[in-house]
Parts: sequence; C-alpha cells; structure tokens
Amino acid sequence: MFVAANRFRVIPAHAEAFERAWLTRESHLHELEGFLAFHLLKGPQAEDHILYSSFTLWASRAAFDAWTRSEQFRRAHAGAGASKPVTLGPPQFEGFDVLQTIAAASPAAG
Repeated sequence: MFVAANRFRVIPAHAEAFERAWLTRESHLHELEGFLAFHLLKGPQAEDHILYSSFTLWASRAAFDAWTRSEQFRRAHAGAGASKPVTLGPPQFEGFDVLQTIAAASPAAG
C-alpha cells in the first residue's frame, strides 16, 4: 500500500472556507483503480495557522502515480490557487510506502 498526504497550514480566518471547499467538492478518487480511502484531518492550531492534512490510501505507489496523471486528477485540481490564498504557502506533500498494517480484530459472530 501507499499513503499520500498533504499538509496545509490554513490561516485561521479562512478555516471555514477551506473546510467548506473540501467538504462540498466533487471527488473523483472513487473512479480510480487502486483507491482505498480518503481522510481530511484537522490538527492543532498555532498562532498563525491551523494544521490540516489530506490523507489518501492507495493499493500501491503505481496506483497513486496513475491518479496524478489522470483526467480525474486534473478535474479535481482545476482552479486550485485561483482564489485568495487561504494557506501559508503551498501544501507539503509526503508519500509513504506502507511497511506494516495492524487492523482491529473482527467482531465475533454471535
């Protein structure tokens, strides 16, 4: 598996607009082979920003790479950065190959 994460340092006055943009946007991730899950995370607040992260789980690095070259990727990112900045700089990408996964046990059938 492969984890793709982007960290965003959002200006506090623009946090509501940032969240609304993400929560109401049309996602095309489910259309891609190898897509497993997406999470938008809200983290701690500092004096000048609130930390957010998008966290996407893929079956493989190849599946993620295919996403970045897809028409769905271009549609999902159309207009990015076209409006007033809501973050302190661009997002910081971090990619991880999964070395170990420990899942919760399945509930016992009763």
